[in-house]
Amino acid sequence: MTGQEISVNIPPTLDPVYSNMIQIAYKDDEFTFMFLHQLPQVNQARAKAIVSITPAHAKNLLAVLQKTVADYEGKFGTISPAKESHSADSVTTLRGYS
Repeated sequence: MTGQEISVNIPPTLDPVYSNMIQIAYKDDEFTFMFLHQLPQVNQARAKAIVSITPAHAKNLLAVLQKTVADYEGKFGTISPAKESHSADSVTTLRGYS
C-alpha cells in the first residue's frame, strides 16, 4: 500500500451483494474468489460475484484483511468463531483449475 489517496468512482447501478460462503481457486498467475450466498438449511448456493486477482494482490489482500480485522477487534472486541460450520476448513479451494 502506498498511502496515496485516489478518487473512486462507484457507478450508481452497482449494487452491494451479501456473501456468507466463498470458494477460492488458484493457478500460477491468479487467484479467483467466488462469493456465494447459501440459504440456511439448503444444500445449494448462488454465486453473487467472481473476482480474480494476481498472486501479489492476493498477498496484499491478506495483509490488509489481517490489519483490518485487528483494528476491528481493537474497537469492538474479539470476533468469536461462527456457530455455523463456515470456518476456514469449510472454504472450498480449487487448486490448479483451468
